[in-house]
Amino acid sequence: MASSDHPDTSRHGPPPLVFDEVRWVVQIRQSLEEDAPGDDDDDTGIPVSVFNVPKPLQVHKPEAYTPQFIALGPYHHWRPELYEMERYKLAAARRAQKRLRDGGVRLDALVDQFKRLERKVRAYYHRYLDFSGETLAWMMLVDGAFLLEFLQVYAVAAANDGDVATDGKALRRVSSRMQHLVDFAGRKSAHSLILRDMLMLENQVPLFLLRRILEPQCASPAEAGELLPRMVTGLMKELCPFKMLDKFPAIDVTKNAHLLEVLYYLLVPKPDDGGAAEADAHGSRREDGYDIEEQPVDGGGGDEEQKPAAGCEYVKQLLLTVSSMASGLNSGRMRYVTTPIAFAVKAPWKMLTVVPGFSAMKQPVEAFFMSGADGSTHHAHDPNGAGYLTRPPLIEEIMIPSVSELANVGIQFCPTSGDLSTIAFDARTVTFHLPVVTLDSNTEVVLRNLVAYEASAASGPLVLARYTELMNGIIDTDEDVVLLRRRGVVLNRMKSDGEVAKLWNGMTRSVRLTKVAFMDRTIEEVNRYYNSRWRVKTKRFMRKYVFSSWQLLTFLAAIMMLLLTTLQAFCSVYTCSRWFGTVTVATAE
Repeated sequence: MASSDHPDTSRHGPPPLVFDEVRWVVQIRQSLEEDAPGDDDDDTGIPVSVFNVPKPLQVHKPEAYTPQFIALGPYHHWRPELYEMERYKLAAARRAQKRLRDGGVRLDALVDQFKRLERKVRAYYHRYLDFSGETLAWMMLVDGAFLLEFLQVYAVAAANDGDVATDGKALRRVSSRMQHLVDFAGRKSAHSLILRDMLMLENQVPLFLLRRILEPQCASPAEAGELLPRMVTGLMKELCPFKMLDKFPAIDVTKNAHLLEVLYYLLVPKPDDGGAAEADAHGSRREDGYDIEEQPVDGGGGDEEQKPAAGCEYVKQLLLTVSSMASGLNSGRMRYVTTPIAFAVKAPWKMLTVVPGFSAMKQPVEAFFMSGADGSTHHAHDPNGAGYLTRPPLIEEIMIPSVSELANVGIQFCPTSGDLSTIAFDARTVTFHLPVVTLDSNTEVVLRNLVAYEASAASGPLVLARYTELMNGIIDTDEDVVLLRRRGVVLNRMKSDGEVAKLWNGMTRSVRLTKVAFMDRTIEEVNRYYNSRWRVKTKRFMRKYVFSSWQLLTFLAAIMMLLLTTLQAFCSVYTCSRWFGTVTVATAE
Protein backbone atom coordinates (compact mmCIF):
# COMPACT_ATOMS: atom_id res chain seq x y z
CA MET A 1 0.00 0.00 0.00
CA ALA A 2 1.39 3.37 -1.02
CA SER A 3 1.74 6.01 1.65
CA SER A 4 2.04 9.76 1.41
CA ASP A 5 4.94 11.64 2.95
CA HIS A 6 2.65 14.63 3.52
CA PRO A 7 -0.75 13.48 4.68
CA ASP A 8 -3.71 15.86 4.49
CA THR A 9 -4.12 17.72 7.78
CA SER A 10 -6.68 20.27 6.70
CA ARG A 11 -9.57 18.68 8.59
CA HIS A 12 -8.16 16.27 11.12
CA GLY A 13 -5.43 18.19 12.90
CA PRO A 14 -1.76 17.15 13.03
CA PRO A 15 -0.41 14.24 10.98
CA PRO A 16 -0.41 10.84 12.65
CA LEU A 17 2.75 10.32 14.68
CA VAL A 18 4.85 7.17 14.60
CA PHE A 19 4.47 5.59 18.02
CA ASP A 20 7.75 5.50 19.93
CA GLU A 21 7.47 3.08 22.86
CA VAL A 22 10.72 4.22 24.48
CA ARG A 23 9.73 7.89 24.32
CA TRP A 24 6.30 7.03 25.74
CA VAL A 25 7.78 5.14 28.70
CA VAL A 26 10.19 8.01 29.44
CA GLN A 27 7.34 10.55 29.39
CA ILE A 28 5.14 8.43 31.67
CA ARG A 29 7.99 7.81 34.13
CA GLN A 30 8.90 11.48 34.29
CA SER A 31 5.26 12.46 34.79
CA LEU A 32 4.76 9.99 37.64
CA GLU A 33 8.09 10.51 39.38
CA GLU A 34 8.12 14.30 39.36
CA ASP A 35 7.09 15.93 42.60
CA ALA A 36 4.62 18.76 42.31
CA PRO A 37 6.70 21.93 42.07
CA GLY A 38 4.18 23.93 44.05
CA ASP A 39 0.76 25.52 43.95
CA ASP A 40 1.49 26.99 40.53
CA ASP A 41 1.26 23.53 38.98
CA ASP A 42 -1.69 22.29 41.02
CA ASP A 43 -4.35 21.03 38.61
CA THR A 44 -6.73 19.92 41.36
CA GLY A 45 -10.26 21.21 40.85
CA ILE A 46 -9.69 22.54 37.32
CA PRO A 47 -12.57 21.30 35.15
CA VAL A 48 -12.00 20.53 31.49
CA SER A 49 -13.26 23.49 29.44
CA VAL A 50 -11.80 23.04 25.92
CA PHE A 51 -13.48 20.09 24.24
CA ASN A 52 -13.63 18.35 20.91
CA VAL A 53 -16.84 19.38 19.19
CA PRO A 54 -19.35 16.50 19.55
CA LYS A 55 -19.64 14.47 16.36
CA PRO A 56 -23.47 14.83 16.06
CA LEU A 57 -22.95 18.58 15.75
CA GLN A 58 -19.79 18.61 13.67
CA VAL A 59 -20.89 16.28 10.87
CA HIS A 60 -23.60 18.64 9.61
CA LYS A 61 -21.47 21.77 9.24
CA PRO A 62 -17.80 21.08 10.11
CA GLU A 63 -16.58 24.45 8.79
CA ALA A 64 -18.48 26.19 11.59
CA TYR A 65 -16.26 24.49 14.19
CA THR A 66 -12.91 24.38 12.38
CA PRO A 67 -10.77 27.56 12.26
CA GLN A 68 -10.33 28.83 8.71
CA PHE A 69 -7.86 31.67 9.29
CA ILE A 70 -5.84 31.32 12.50
CA ALA A 71 -5.04 28.57 14.98
CA LEU A 72 -5.06 29.48 18.67
CA GLY A 73 -4.08 26.82 21.16
CA PRO A 74 -2.86 23.27 20.54
CA TYR A 75 -5.76 21.56 18.73
CA HIS A 76 -5.22 23.08 15.27
CA HIS A 77 -1.70 24.46 15.67
CA TRP A 78 -0.07 22.06 13.20
CA ARG A 79 -2.46 22.54 10.29
CA PRO A 80 -0.27 23.82 7.40
CA GLU A 81 -2.95 26.01 5.76
CA LEU A 82 -3.16 28.06 8.99
CA TYR A 83 0.59 28.65 9.14
CA GLU A 84 0.16 31.74 6.99
CA MET A 85 -0.77 33.58 10.20
CA GLU A 86 2.23 32.27 12.10
CA ARG A 87 4.44 35.20 11.07
CA TYR A 88 1.94 37.66 12.53
CA LYS A 89 1.87 35.72 15.79
CA LEU A 90 5.68 35.71 15.93
CA ALA A 91 5.74 39.44 15.20
CA ALA A 92 3.37 40.03 18.11
CA ALA A 93 5.61 37.87 20.34
CA ARG A 94 8.66 39.94 19.34
CA ARG A 95 6.86 43.17 20.25
CA ALA A 96 5.85 41.63 23.56
CA GLN A 97 9.47 40.62 24.14
CA LYS A 98 10.60 44.21 23.59
CA ARG A 99 8.06 45.51 26.13
CA LEU A 100 9.11 42.82 28.60
CA ARG A 101 12.77 43.87 28.28
CA ASP A 102 11.75 47.45 29.00
CA GLY A 103 10.28 46.13 32.24
CA GLY A 104 13.34 44.07 33.07
CA VAL A 105 11.79 40.68 32.26
CA ARG A 106 13.10 38.17 29.72
CA LEU A 107 10.79 36.17 27.48
CA ASP A 108 12.57 32.99 28.51
CA ALA A 109 11.50 33.65 32.08
CA LEU A 110 7.85 33.53 31.01
CA VAL A 111 8.48 30.30 29.12
CA ASP A 112 10.02 28.76 32.25
CA GLN A 113 7.00 29.92 34.22
CA PHE A 114 4.62 28.31 31.71
CA LYS A 115 6.64 25.08 31.83
CA ARG A 116 6.10 24.96 35.58
CA LEU A 117 2.36 25.39 34.88
CA GLU A 118 2.32 22.54 32.37
CA ARG A 119 -0.04 20.22 34.25
CA LYS A 120 -2.42 23.08 35.01
CA VAL A 121 -2.52 24.12 31.35
CA ARG A 122 -3.09 20.56 30.16
CA ALA A 123 -5.96 20.18 32.64
CA TYR A 124 -8.05 22.66 30.64
CA TYR A 125 -7.97 20.49 27.51
CA HIS A 126 -10.05 17.39 26.93
CA ARG A 127 -7.75 15.99 24.24
CA TYR A 128 -4.41 14.47 25.17
CA LEU A 129 -1.65 16.87 24.01
CA ASP A 130 1.10 14.63 22.70
CA PHE A 131 4.06 17.01 22.81
CA SER A 132 6.57 18.20 25.38
CA GLY A 133 6.00 20.79 28.07
CA GLU A 134 8.45 23.19 26.45
CA THR A 135 6.61 23.00 23.12
CA LEU A 136 3.32 23.70 24.92
CA ALA A 137 4.87 26.65 26.79
CA TRP A 138 6.20 28.35 23.65
CA MET A 139 2.93 27.71 21.81
CA MET A 140 0.87 29.33 24.56
CA LEU A 141 3.24 32.28 24.82
CA VAL A 142 3.18 33.07 21.09
CA ASP A 143 -0.59 32.61 20.73
CA GLY A 144 -1.25 34.55 23.93
CA ALA A 145 0.88 37.49 22.76
CA PHE A 146 -1.09 37.68 19.51
CA LEU A 147 -4.41 37.47 21.35
CA LEU A 148 -3.46 40.31 23.71
CA GLU A 149 -2.37 42.54 20.85
CA PHE A 150 -5.64 41.88 19.05
CA LEU A 151 -7.75 42.37 22.19
CA GLN A 152 -6.18 45.70 23.06
CA VAL A 153 -8.07 47.22 20.11
CA TYR A 154 -11.25 46.84 22.14
CA ALA A 155 -9.71 48.41 25.24
CA VAL A 156 -8.54 51.37 23.12
CA ALA A 157 -12.01 51.73 21.59
CA ALA A 158 -13.62 51.66 25.03
CA ALA A 159 -11.25 54.34 26.27
CA ASN A 160 -11.94 56.52 23.21
CA ASP A 161 -15.69 56.18 23.78
CA GLY A 162 -15.25 57.46 27.30
CA ASP A 163 -16.59 54.30 28.90
CA VAL A 164 -13.50 53.83 31.02
CA ALA A 165 -10.82 56.01 32.51
CA THR A 166 -7.25 55.33 31.51
CA ASP A 167 -3.93 57.11 31.57
CA GLY A 168 -3.02 55.60 28.21
CA LYS A 169 0.20 53.97 29.41
CA ALA A 170 -1.12 50.42 29.21
CA LEU A 171 -2.96 50.95 25.92
CA ARG A 172 -0.83 50.71 22.82
CA ARG A 173 -1.87 51.14 19.24
CA VAL A 174 -1.75 48.11 16.99
CA SER A 175 1.48 47.69 15.09
CA SER A 176 1.50 48.85 11.48
CA ARG A 177 2.19 45.26 10.47
CA MET A 178 -1.24 44.28 11.79
CA GLN A 179 -3.19 47.27 10.51
CA HIS A 180 -4.55 45.31 7.55
CA LEU A 181 -5.78 42.58 9.93
CA VAL A 182 -7.32 44.66 12.68
CA ASP A 183 -10.25 47.00 12.16
CA PHE A 184 -12.63 47.79 15.00
CA ALA A 185 -15.22 49.17 12.56
CA GLY A 186 -15.46 45.71 11.02
CA ARG A 187 -14.79 46.79 7.44
CA LYS A 188 -11.91 44.38 6.87
CA SER A 189 -12.63 40.73 6.21
CA ALA A 190 -9.50 39.54 8.04
CA HIS A 191 -10.72 41.17 11.26
CA SER A 192 -14.07 39.39 10.95
CA LEU A 193 -12.37 36.05 10.25
CA ILE A 194 -10.15 36.38 13.31
CA LEU A 195 -13.20 37.15 15.47
CA ARG A 196 -14.96 34.12 14.01
CA ASP A 197 -12.04 31.79 14.79
CA MET A 198 -11.46 33.25 18.27
CA LEU A 199 -14.88 32.04 19.44
CA MET A 200 -14.54 28.43 18.27
CA LEU A 201 -14.61 25.79 20.97
CA GLU A 202 -11.47 23.99 19.77
CA ASN A 203 -9.54 27.26 19.38
CA GLN A 204 -9.31 28.51 22.96
CA VAL A 205 -6.42 29.67 25.16
CA PRO A 206 -6.81 29.81 28.98
CA LEU A 207 -7.36 33.37 30.19
CA PHE A 208 -5.06 33.00 33.17
CA LEU A 209 -2.12 32.67 30.76
CA LEU A 210 -3.06 35.98 29.12
CA ARG A 211 -2.96 37.58 32.56
CA ARG A 212 0.54 36.14 33.15
CA ILE A 213 1.78 37.60 29.83
CA LEU A 214 0.14 40.98 30.46
CA GLU A 215 1.32 41.60 34.04
CA PRO A 216 5.03 42.23 33.27
CA GLN A 217 4.00 44.69 30.53
CA CYS A 218 1.96 46.84 32.95
CA ALA A 219 3.07 49.11 35.75
CA SER A 220 1.52 46.81 38.37
CA PRO A 221 -0.48 43.58 38.65
CA ALA A 222 -3.53 45.67 39.62
CA GLU A 223 -3.33 47.55 36.32
CA ALA A 224 -3.19 44.25 34.42
CA GLY A 225 -6.18 43.07 36.47
CA GLU A 226 -8.17 46.07 35.22
CA LEU A 227 -6.94 46.04 31.63
CA LEU A 228 -7.66 42.41 30.74
CA PRO A 229 -11.36 42.54 31.80
CA ARG A 230 -11.66 45.79 29.84
CA MET A 231 -10.33 44.07 26.71
CA VAL A 232 -12.61 41.07 27.17
CA THR A 233 -15.64 43.26 27.84
CA GLY A 234 -15.06 45.19 24.63
CA LEU A 235 -14.81 41.93 22.69
CA MET A 236 -17.99 40.58 24.26
CA LYS A 237 -19.90 43.72 23.31
CA GLU A 238 -18.80 43.18 19.74
CA LEU A 239 -19.57 39.46 19.53
CA CYS A 240 -22.55 39.01 21.86
CA PRO A 241 -25.56 38.18 19.65
CA PHE A 242 -27.96 39.56 22.24
CA LYS A 243 -27.74 43.34 22.32
CA MET A 244 -30.00 43.21 25.31
CA LEU A 245 -28.41 44.72 28.36
CA ASP A 246 -29.05 48.33 29.30
CA LYS A 247 -25.79 48.18 31.25
CA PHE A 248 -23.29 45.56 30.22
CA PRO A 249 -22.33 43.45 33.27
CA ALA A 250 -18.84 43.56 34.71
CA ILE A 251 -16.77 40.59 33.61
CA ASP A 252 -14.54 38.74 36.06
CA VAL A 253 -12.04 36.86 33.91
CA THR A 254 -10.81 34.90 36.91
CA LYS A 255 -14.11 33.00 37.03
CA ASN A 256 -14.05 31.81 33.43
CA ALA A 257 -11.60 29.54 31.64
CA HIS A 258 -11.61 31.12 28.18
CA LEU A 259 -13.37 33.63 25.91
CA LEU A 260 -16.14 31.30 24.73
CA GLU A 261 -17.02 30.44 28.32
CA VAL A 262 -17.19 34.15 29.19
CA LEU A 263 -19.72 34.71 26.41
CA TYR A 264 -21.76 31.64 27.34
CA TYR A 265 -22.27 32.77 30.93
CA LEU A 266 -23.20 36.25 29.75
CA LEU A 267 -26.11 34.68 27.86
CA VAL A 268 -26.90 31.93 30.37
CA PRO A 269 -26.17 33.15 33.92
CA LYS A 270 -24.61 30.60 36.20
CA PRO A 271 -27.19 28.73 38.32
CA ASP A 272 -27.65 29.22 42.04
CA ASP A 273 -25.41 27.30 44.40
CA GLY A 274 -26.69 24.22 46.12
CA GLY A 275 -29.37 23.47 43.57
CA ALA A 276 -28.23 20.02 42.51
CA ALA A 277 -31.17 17.66 42.15
CA GLU A 278 -33.33 18.82 45.07
CA ALA A 279 -36.85 17.44 44.94
CA ASP A 280 -39.87 19.46 46.07
CA ALA A 281 -43.41 18.61 47.09
CA HIS A 282 -44.80 19.11 43.58
CA GLY A 283 -42.65 16.48 41.92
CA SER A 284 -40.25 18.93 40.32
CA ARG A 285 -36.56 19.13 41.11
CA ARG A 286 -33.66 21.51 40.81
CA GLU A 287 -30.63 20.46 38.83
CA ASP A 288 -27.64 22.80 38.83
CA GLY A 289 -29.90 25.57 40.09
CA TYR A 290 -32.52 25.36 37.30
CA ASP A 291 -36.10 24.16 37.72
CA ILE A 292 -36.54 20.90 35.82
CA GLU A 293 -39.87 19.27 35.08
CA GLU A 294 -39.90 15.62 36.17
CA GLN A 295 -40.76 13.29 33.29
CA PRO A 296 -43.21 10.52 34.28
CA VAL A 297 -42.19 6.96 33.55
CA ASP A 298 -45.77 5.99 32.77
CA GLY A 299 -46.95 7.10 29.37
CA GLY A 300 -50.38 7.99 30.70
CA GLY A 301 -52.12 4.82 29.59
CA GLY A 302 -54.16 4.70 32.79
CA ASP A 303 -56.63 7.24 31.43
CA GLU A 304 -57.66 5.15 28.43
CA GLU A 305 -60.64 3.56 30.23
CA GLN A 306 -62.28 6.96 30.76
CA LYS A 307 -62.18 8.07 27.13
CA PRO A 308 -65.64 6.80 26.07
CA ALA A 309 -67.30 8.70 28.91
CA ALA A 310 -65.28 11.80 28.07
CA GLY A 311 -66.39 11.55 24.44
CA CYS A 312 -70.02 11.46 25.54
CA GLU A 313 -69.52 14.61 27.59
CA TYR A 314 -68.07 16.49 24.61
CA VAL A 315 -70.99 15.49 22.36
CA LYS A 316 -73.32 16.70 25.06
CA GLN A 317 -71.31 19.91 25.38
CA LEU A 318 -71.82 20.58 21.67
CA LEU A 319 -75.57 20.45 22.11
CA LEU A 320 -75.41 22.58 25.22
CA THR A 321 -73.52 25.22 23.26
CA VAL A 322 -76.11 25.24 20.50
CA SER A 323 -78.89 25.31 23.11
CA SER A 324 -77.36 28.32 24.86
CA MET A 325 -77.09 30.17 21.55
CA ALA A 326 -80.77 29.55 20.83
CA SER A 327 -81.98 30.26 24.38
CA GLY A 328 -82.51 33.90 23.60
CA LEU A 329 -84.85 32.95 20.79
CA ASN A 330 -86.95 30.52 22.83
CA SER A 331 -90.27 32.09 21.98
CA GLY A 332 -92.95 31.74 19.34
CA ARG A 333 -92.25 29.32 16.58
CA MET A 334 -88.56 28.95 17.56
CA ARG A 335 -89.66 26.67 20.37
CA TYR A 336 -90.01 24.00 17.70
CA VAL A 337 -86.22 24.28 17.30
CA THR A 338 -85.15 24.63 20.93
CA THR A 339 -87.40 21.89 22.27
CA PRO A 340 -85.68 19.09 20.29
CA ILE A 341 -82.28 20.43 21.33
CA ALA A 342 -83.32 20.42 25.00
CA PHE A 343 -84.51 16.85 24.59
CA ALA A 344 -81.22 15.88 22.95
CA VAL A 345 -79.23 17.37 25.83
CA LYS A 346 -81.10 15.16 28.29
CA ALA A 347 -80.62 12.06 26.18
CA PRO A 348 -78.62 9.09 27.52
CA TRP A 349 -75.44 9.89 25.57
CA LYS A 350 -73.34 7.16 27.13
CA MET A 351 -75.56 4.67 25.32
CA LEU A 352 -76.19 6.70 22.18
CA THR A 353 -72.52 7.22 21.36
CA VAL A 354 -72.15 3.47 21.00
CA VAL A 355 -74.70 3.49 18.17
CA PRO A 356 -73.16 3.61 14.66
CA GLY A 357 -73.41 7.10 13.29
CA PHE A 358 -73.46 8.76 16.70
CA SER A 359 -70.15 7.11 17.51
CA ALA A 360 -68.68 8.68 14.37
CA MET A 361 -69.49 12.10 15.80
CA LYS A 362 -67.78 11.46 19.11
CA GLN A 363 -64.13 11.91 18.03
CA PRO A 364 -64.51 15.12 15.97
CA VAL A 365 -66.70 16.82 18.59
CA GLU A 366 -64.34 15.74 21.35
CA ALA A 367 -61.32 17.05 19.44
CA PHE A 368 -63.07 20.34 18.67
CA PHE A 369 -63.89 21.13 22.29
CA MET A 370 -60.72 19.69 23.80
CA SER A 371 -58.38 21.74 21.56
CA GLY A 372 -56.61 24.36 23.64
CA ALA A 373 -58.17 23.29 26.93
CA ASP A 374 -56.42 22.17 30.09
CA GLY A 375 -53.02 23.25 28.90
CA SER A 376 -52.96 21.08 25.82
CA THR A 377 -50.40 22.09 23.24
CA HIS A 378 -51.69 20.84 19.91
CA HIS A 379 -49.82 21.89 16.81
CA ALA A 380 -50.63 21.57 13.17
CA HIS A 381 -47.78 19.06 12.88
CA ASP A 382 -48.49 17.37 16.22
CA PRO A 383 -52.05 16.05 16.46
CA ASN A 384 -51.14 14.03 19.53
CA GLY A 385 -49.52 16.95 21.30
CA ALA A 386 -51.80 17.07 24.36
CA GLY A 387 -49.83 17.15 27.58
CA TYR A 388 -46.61 18.25 25.87
CA LEU A 389 -44.85 19.11 29.11
CA THR A 390 -45.68 15.76 30.69
CA ARG A 391 -43.58 13.84 28.18
CA PRO A 392 -39.88 13.95 27.34
CA PRO A 393 -39.12 15.69 24.03
CA LEU A 394 -39.12 13.17 21.20
CA ILE A 395 -38.13 15.35 18.24
CA GLU A 396 -35.74 18.21 17.80
CA GLU A 397 -38.10 20.90 16.51
CA ILE A 398 -40.31 22.39 19.21
CA MET A 399 -44.02 22.04 18.45
CA ILE A 400 -45.13 25.65 18.34
CA PRO A 401 -46.85 27.69 15.60
CA SER A 402 -44.79 30.00 13.44
CA VAL A 403 -44.56 33.75 13.96
CA SER A 404 -47.04 34.35 11.13
CA GLU A 405 -49.56 31.93 12.63
CA LEU A 406 -49.22 33.47 16.08
CA ALA A 407 -49.60 36.98 14.69
CA ASN A 408 -52.79 35.94 12.86
CA VAL A 409 -54.49 35.16 16.18
CA GLY A 410 -53.46 38.47 17.74
CA ILE A 411 -50.23 37.59 19.56
CA GLN A 412 -47.80 40.51 19.72
CA PHE A 413 -44.01 40.17 19.88
CA CYS A 414 -42.07 42.38 22.26
CA PRO A 415 -38.24 42.70 22.48
CA THR A 416 -36.73 42.47 25.96
CA SER A 417 -33.62 43.94 27.55
CA GLY A 418 -32.26 40.91 29.33
CA ASP A 419 -30.81 37.44 28.93
CA LEU A 420 -32.58 34.23 27.96
CA SER A 421 -34.49 34.16 31.24
CA THR A 422 -36.65 37.05 29.95
CA ILE A 423 -38.43 34.74 27.49
CA ALA A 424 -42.08 34.75 28.60
CA PHE A 425 -45.69 34.96 27.41
CA ASP A 426 -48.18 37.38 28.98
CA ALA A 427 -51.67 36.00 28.36
CA ARG A 428 -53.29 39.16 29.75
CA THR A 429 -51.73 41.41 27.12
CA VAL A 430 -51.28 38.57 24.60
CA THR A 431 -47.57 39.41 24.26
CA PHE A 432 -44.68 37.06 23.52
CA HIS A 433 -41.46 38.45 25.03
CA LEU A 434 -38.17 37.51 23.35
CA PRO A 435 -34.63 38.90 23.79
CA VAL A 436 -33.25 41.04 20.98
CA VAL A 437 -30.82 39.07 18.81
CA THR A 438 -28.41 40.63 16.30
CA LEU A 439 -27.57 38.43 13.33
CA ASP A 440 -24.49 38.97 11.17
CA SER A 441 -21.99 36.89 9.23
CA ASN A 442 -20.41 35.49 12.41
CA THR A 443 -23.55 34.86 14.46
CA GLU A 444 -24.13 31.32 13.25
CA VAL A 445 -20.57 30.24 14.08
CA VAL A 446 -20.76 31.87 17.51
CA LEU A 447 -24.12 30.28 18.36
CA ARG A 448 -23.09 26.86 17.08
CA ASN A 449 -19.92 26.85 19.17
CA LEU A 450 -21.80 28.08 22.23
CA VAL A 451 -24.23 25.19 21.81
CA ALA A 452 -21.29 22.79 21.38
CA TYR A 453 -19.66 24.12 24.57
CA GLU A 454 -22.95 23.79 26.44
CA ALA A 455 -23.43 20.23 25.23
CA SER A 456 -19.90 19.32 26.38
CA ALA A 457 -19.67 21.22 29.66
CA ALA A 458 -23.21 21.60 31.03
CA SER A 459 -24.48 18.89 33.37
CA GLY A 460 -27.96 20.40 33.63
CA PRO A 461 -30.48 21.58 31.04
CA LEU A 462 -29.20 22.84 27.69
CA VAL A 463 -30.70 26.33 27.92
CA LEU A 464 -29.06 27.80 24.82
CA ALA A 465 -29.79 24.69 22.73
CA ARG A 466 -33.43 24.92 23.79
CA TYR A 467 -33.50 28.58 22.73
CA THR A 468 -32.20 27.71 19.25
CA GLU A 469 -34.89 25.02 19.02
CA LEU A 470 -37.52 27.60 20.00
CA MET A 471 -36.37 30.05 17.34
CA ASN A 472 -36.31 27.26 14.77
CA GLY A 473 -39.86 26.38 15.79
CA ILE A 474 -41.33 29.87 15.34
CA ILE A 475 -39.32 30.80 12.22
CA ASP A 476 -40.27 28.87 9.11
CA THR A 477 -40.24 31.41 6.27
CA ASP A 478 -38.93 34.84 5.30
CA GLU A 479 -42.24 36.37 6.41
CA ASP A 480 -41.64 35.19 9.99
CA VAL A 481 -38.27 36.96 9.99
CA VAL A 482 -39.85 40.13 8.57
CA LEU A 483 -42.43 40.23 11.39
CA LEU A 484 -39.78 39.77 14.10
CA ARG A 485 -37.54 42.37 12.47
CA ARG A 486 -40.34 44.92 12.35
CA ARG A 487 -41.08 44.32 16.02
CA GLY A 488 -37.39 44.78 16.93
CA VAL A 489 -36.76 41.22 18.12
CA VAL A 490 -34.36 40.47 15.24
CA LEU A 491 -31.74 42.96 14.06
CA ASN A 492 -30.72 41.67 10.66
CA ARG A 493 -27.23 42.52 9.37
CA MET A 494 -27.17 39.66 6.91
CA LYS A 495 -27.84 39.87 3.17
CA SER A 496 -31.54 39.03 3.35
CA ASP A 497 -34.33 37.82 5.60
CA GLY A 498 -34.10 34.49 3.80
CA GLU A 499 -30.54 34.06 5.11
CA VAL A 500 -31.84 34.53 8.67
CA ALA A 501 -34.59 31.94 8.19
CA LYS A 502 -32.03 29.54 6.75
CA LEU A 503 -29.71 30.15 9.71
CA TRP A 504 -32.31 29.21 12.33
CA ASN A 505 -33.76 26.31 10.36
CA GLY A 506 -30.28 24.82 10.01
CA MET A 507 -29.55 24.80 13.75
CA THR A 508 -31.83 21.97 14.81
CA ARG A 509 -29.15 19.44 15.64
CA SER A 510 -28.50 18.76 19.30
CA VAL A 511 -26.47 16.22 21.21
CA ARG A 512 -29.36 15.42 23.53
CA LEU A 513 -32.91 16.64 23.99
CA THR A 514 -33.69 18.50 27.17
CA LYS A 515 -36.35 20.59 28.82
CA VAL A 516 -35.90 24.01 30.42
CA ALA A 517 -38.73 24.83 32.83
CA PHE A 518 -39.24 28.55 32.17
CA MET A 519 -38.91 28.18 28.40
CA ASP A 520 -41.19 25.16 28.09
CA ARG A 521 -43.73 26.84 30.37
CA THR A 522 -43.77 29.75 27.93
CA ILE A 523 -44.22 27.38 24.98
CA GLU A 524 -47.12 25.70 26.77
CA GLU A 525 -48.83 29.04 27.46
CA VAL A 526 -48.40 30.22 23.86
CA ASN A 527 -49.79 26.96 22.50
CA ARG A 528 -52.69 27.03 24.94
CA TYR A 529 -53.69 30.52 23.85
CA TYR A 530 -53.25 29.72 20.15
CA ASN A 531 -55.26 26.50 20.32
CA SER A 532 -58.10 28.16 22.25
CA ARG A 533 -58.90 30.53 19.37
CA TRP A 534 -62.11 29.62 17.50
CA ARG A 535 -60.45 30.35 14.19
CA VAL A 536 -57.76 27.76 14.90
CA LYS A 537 -60.26 25.22 16.25
CA THR A 538 -62.55 25.57 13.24
CA LYS A 539 -59.70 25.38 10.72
CA ARG A 540 -58.22 22.29 12.35
CA PHE A 541 -61.64 20.68 12.72
CA MET A 542 -62.55 21.25 9.07
CA ARG A 543 -59.17 20.05 7.80
CA LYS A 544 -59.06 16.87 9.85
CA TYR A 545 -62.67 15.77 10.21
CA VAL A 546 -64.44 17.30 7.21
CA PHE A 547 -62.07 17.60 4.26
CA SER A 548 -60.19 14.39 5.04
CA SER A 549 -62.90 12.21 6.58
CA TRP A 550 -65.18 10.38 4.12
CA GLN A 551 -66.94 8.62 6.99
CA LEU A 552 -68.09 11.89 8.52
CA LEU A 553 -69.11 13.31 5.14
CA THR A 554 -71.14 10.17 4.42
CA PHE A 555 -72.83 10.42 7.80
CA LEU A 556 -73.67 14.10 7.32
CA ALA A 557 -75.02 13.44 3.83
CA ALA A 558 -77.26 10.66 5.21
CA ILE A 559 -78.54 12.98 7.95
CA MET A 560 -79.22 15.70 5.36
CA MET A 561 -81.14 13.30 3.15
CA LEU A 562 -83.15 12.12 6.15
CA LEU A 563 -84.02 15.69 7.11
CA LEU A 564 -85.05 16.59 3.55
CA THR A 565 -87.20 13.46 3.30
CA THR A 566 -88.85 14.32 6.62
CA LEU A 567 -89.47 17.89 5.46
CA GLN A 568 -91.01 16.68 2.21
CA ALA A 569 -93.34 14.32 4.08
CA PHE A 570 -94.29 17.09 6.51
CA CYS A 571 -95.09 19.53 3.71
CA SER A 572 -97.20 16.94 1.92
CA VAL A 573 -99.53 16.80 4.92
CA TYR A 574 -99.39 20.37 6.22
CA THR A 575 -99.21 23.70 4.42
CA CYS A 576 -95.56 24.75 4.74
CA SER A 577 -96.37 28.39 4.06
CA ARG A 578 -98.02 28.60 7.48
CA TRP A 579 -94.58 28.02 9.01
CA PHE A 580 -92.00 29.47 6.65
CA GLY A 581 -93.95 32.12 4.74
CA THR A 582 -95.16 32.13 1.18
CA VAL A 583 -92.89 30.14 -1.09
CA THR A 584 -93.26 30.54 -4.81
CA VAL A 585 -92.45 27.42 -6.70
CA ALA A 586 -91.84 27.81 -10.40
CA THR A 587 -92.72 24.83 -12.47
CA ALA A 588 -91.88 24.24 -16.03
CA GLU A 589 -94.80 24.41 -18.42
